[in-house]
Amino acid sequence: MTDVTATTPGASTVGAVTAATDDAMRALGRDLAALSRPGDLLILSGPLGAGKTTLTQGLAEGLGVRGPVTSPTFVISRIHPSLTGGPALVHVDAYRLGGADEIDDIDLDMTLPDSVTVVEWGEGVAEGLSDERLEIRIERHPDDTRTVHLRGVGARWTGTDLPGTGAGRGQRR
Repeated sequence: MTDVTATTPGASTVGAVTAATDDAMRALGRDLAALSRPGDLLILSGPLGAGKTTLTQGLAEGLGVRGPVTSPTFVISRIHPSLTGGPALVHVDAYRLGGADEIDDIDLDMTLPDSVTVVEWGEGVAEGLSDERLEIRIERHPDDTRTVHLRGVGARWTGTDLPGTGAGRGQRR
């Protein structure tokens, strides 16, 4: 387990979690769902096959939204309404988008305040959606384990016990 506890300007605690399996990635997603609330933006980055959609599936399960949750690569964005009275999940895949101006074209600013929004491949294109966001970078290793780096940006995430920060869980099997 990597357990990093540091603060940077504009960021809350930074953490890292090792996920040994797809089930562990989904469990981490469920843990993040317990911390999530309407208006939250989660920006996911990592190589193809890193586990971005798998993590989002766990988040969706934890939020209690209608599924199934699959990669929205060709439709760009899917809205999964809540089945429990909580926030909807807006699941976006920015892989095919050309930049921040194209992310503006899908009107995420209209759904962001009332939903939990996940943008896969969002690094470098989705940060302008909110000054407060959770940046999640996933590294996949040759043995198929993943290291998930979590960085909260803005006041919303200050003081939040993110997984992998010492207060949160650091290793998932």
